[in-house]
Amino acid sequence: MRKRPNEIPPTPGREFSQVVAPRSNKLIDDYIRHCGGSPSWYRGVVPAHLFPQWGFPLQAKTLDAIPYDLTKVLNGGCRIEVNAPLPRNQPLHLRAWLEDIDDNGSRAVIKQKMVTGTADQPDCVVTTTYAIVPLKRKKGEKKKKMERPGVPADAREIGQFKLHANSGWEFAVLTGDFNPVHWVPPYAKAAGFKNTILHGFATLGRSIESMNKNQWSGDPRWLKTVDVRFTRPVILPARPYLFASPGQFFVGDAPGGPAYLVGELETEKPSHV
Repeated sequence: MRKRPNEIPPTPGREFSQVVAPRSNKLIDDYIRHCGGSPSWYRGVVPAHLFPQWGFPLQAKTLDAIPYDLTKVLNGGCRIEVNAPLPRNQPLHLRAWLEDIDDNGSRAVIKQKMVTGTADQPDCVVTTTYAIVPLKRKKGEKKKKMERPGVPADAREIGQFKLHANSGWEFAVLTGDFNPVHWVPPYAKAAGFKNTILHGFATLGRSIESMNKNQWSGDPRWLKTVDVRFTRPVILPARPYLFASPGQFFVGDAPGGPAYLVGELETEKPSHV
């Protein structure tokens, strides 16, 4: 096993690029259905929130020079900026780099950026992901209590997710994210969870498709920017709700209760609507 570096590398880091084959239409449609959407909403278009499927292998290369134990990485959230629809049946041109590292001694937040496009339009989708690595506390240092956001008491319910015990495995098959904490119960329990937990990106994908259905009349072109934090693990099986307030959305069990995900949106009415 190669020894990791001891020092934090300078950022922004080296840019990595790659051209990957078009994603299969069957994979795209199965993913959309898994997230609660309809493939008819995405004729000729790839959902921007599928980006982990093609992007994570390249993003992994940007982490080669960091000094942390990546087996302990937690997904903290992401930002997706949609500059143009990402077309199906075209090779995807990717660029990724390590943007920043915020290490305060108790945890490190790793910020990565990736741009996905085509030969004709190289910047269709710009994504920023945040990974959190817990660090060893110094002897005698107390664990800092984190404030966890909740669902506002006046938030409006707009959908519900019916998640079964195998939802994590299904998402892993569709995206290639096979972290066993999402589909192997003994591993999840050894990591401190009561059972397997849902991928944060699965919660995001289901949230976007629920808004497509209930707020945007099945037209994903409404979405321009989404910014989310994954604030609590969703223990499987589960039936959480999606709530909304102006410019924001939340996943939780009830208004006034804890949130699994909090997000902000920027939307724009498509010109033909």
